[in-house]
Amino acid sequence: MRLTTLGDLPGRIATGGFILHTGLQKWSADEQTAQGVHGMAAGAFPFLNAIPPERFIKLLSIAEIGTGAALLAPFVPTVVAGAALTGFSGGLVAMYARTPALRNPGSIWPNENGTAVAKDTWMLGMGLGYVLTGWTRLRNR
Repeated sequence: MRLTTLGDLPGRIATGGFILHTGLQKWSADEQTAQGVHGMAAGAFPFLNAIPPERFIKLLSIAEIGTGAALLAPFVPTVVAGAALTGFSGGLVAMYARTPALRNPGSIWPNENGTAVAKDTWMLGMGLGYVLTGWTRLRNR
């Protein structure tokens, strides 16, 4: 039984390539970008205020590079890649949910500022699908 199938690859390549690219971009982020990304994250998760913006952007970059690489590597079982994607995108969706300025008043639907973050729900759905599919494959071995 293969732990990664041909049918898993299109979604893994699309999301993995995108996440890897954003992680590589963040690795060399300037101070202004680091402060902006950190401010958005710390607004949703106040404990992140304890981490300096430059360190936070490096840690986020490492998380994105690792998640993207896991998705792109076909030898990484789908259940493992899906768990990484679920954890990563779950954090982004939680940030969206905890930031009222990204949504229409009194609604879960994004406003103009929130659309770029709200789309992370798709990655969360994909990650959960990979975990469930991979877990089912492991269980049926």
